[in-house]
Amino acid sequence: MTATILITIFALIVVLSLVAAPRRATVNGFFGGLSDGGSAPGLWMLVLSQVTTWIFARSLMNAAILGYYYGIAGTLAYAAYYGSFLTGGFIVSRLRAGGASSVQDWLGAQFGSTGTTSYNVVIGLRLLSEVFANLLVVGLIAGAVLGGSGTTAILVVAVLGLAYSAWGGLSAALRTDVVQMVVFLIAFGAAFIALIVSPGFDLGAVLTAPGTAGAYNGWVLLAVAALQVFSYPAHDPVMMDRGFIADEDTTRRSFLHAFWLSTFCIIGFGFFGIHASLIGAEYESELIGTWGIMFPTWIFVLLLVSLLVSAMSTLDSALASASRLVVEELRLAPRTLAGGRAVMVVFMLAGAVLTLWGNKTLFDAVAVSGTASMFLSPVLIVGLIMGRKIAVWSYMVAFAAAILGALAYFGRAWPSFAAFLPEGHKYEQLLVICVVVLVVGFAAVLAGARKG
Repeated sequence: MTATILITIFALIVVLSLVAAPRRATVNGFFGGLSDGGSAPGLWMLVLSQVTTWIFARSLMNAAILGYYYGIAGTLAYAAYYGSFLTGGFIVSRLRAGGASSVQDWLGAQFGSTGTTSYNVVIGLRLLSEVFANLLVVGLIAGAVLGGSGTTAILVVAVLGLAYSAWGGLSAALRTDVVQMVVFLIAFGAAFIALIVSPGFDLGAVLTAPGTAGAYNGWVLLAVAALQVFSYPAHDPVMMDRGFIADEDTTRRSFLHAFWLSTFCIIGFGFFGIHASLIGAEYESELIGTWGIMFPTWIFVLLLVSLLVSAMSTLDSALASASRLVVEELRLAPRTLAGGRAVMVVFMLAGAVLTLWGNKTLFDAVAVSGTASMFLSPVLIVGLIMGRKIAVWSYMVAFAAAILGALAYFGRAWPSFAAFLPEGHKYEQLLVICVVVLVVGFAAVLAGARKG
């Protein structure tokens, strides 16, 4: 019954997305997000697109899982990453004030091809992780509801998501994001209201819950988020791409609205994980199996619809940003509809293949990419905000430290890294790695900085 309802609703969402996609695809719309008439998106189209692409399926699951294990501390730690809308909006405003049209534009002016190439490698990996992680959540849902590995569901969603994404590119992503966000807010809003009015829900207990594993590591993760929140948005091409397609006032307001709306959604979804821990529910299948036991069918279906919608909305935006990266920044494909579509096919195939790899730890992708982005903190603070000229060698030392830090967290069990990492929980190790990356990065950048 649940599977039938879910498949029907998902099919309807796909139909609505196809209807919302532009009827006529243009090169400027595909890569620049302009409408058929050549106009930039309005405020609320930009807001809803920002939010629905950032509260993606992986994030919703992360907020709930961290809430289950670490209580309100875990959910707040993940919600802290949504401060990226404030730091990202600030970075965009400074870049635009200086005449830059993208992060790559500014890095290229400061460090030449060295700056843009290193940055593009990081965001390319980020986009690939977005495709992989959201397809993985689709597989987890299918595995919990339909049984089996979920591979068939992953392939179906990959093909359908690619179909309308490849038709209109960024313009299609913006328009379908609005439809998908409205559906998400209706589904999630109904489920959230049902949760907080249910007899067993205690808001005071949720706001003070320690989780099943204790709150300590949640607070550690909050400290990690605080260290990463400045650089994190700058390495997210989906957010950065939306910072340069509308006028500056519209863009500034869109980032502010996206911050409060997305933070509310993430904390609200985290409540479902915290509530599960409070009632002593057993952790099953990334909490999806747990919710199937905890809630009535209609609430369970609404939660799954929320996850599926967020997965679809992030997939199309990630593919649109991937095509812009490869075509306009790397210039590895022609700036044509065919060139952009070919890039999308490659990224979707690669993401689908990675779901077979076997890593089911959803937060790892956030931790690794967030650590890799941390070279941008000293570079942007000293170079963009303080206006200093930074030597290329300084930039590369900061970059190498961040990449090594990301690799150390990813391979923390490898003997070569384990020998240098402190014993303790992986989030404690991540915090130490982040501190070292920032110390090395700022030391190198300040050593190589001079007045412009």
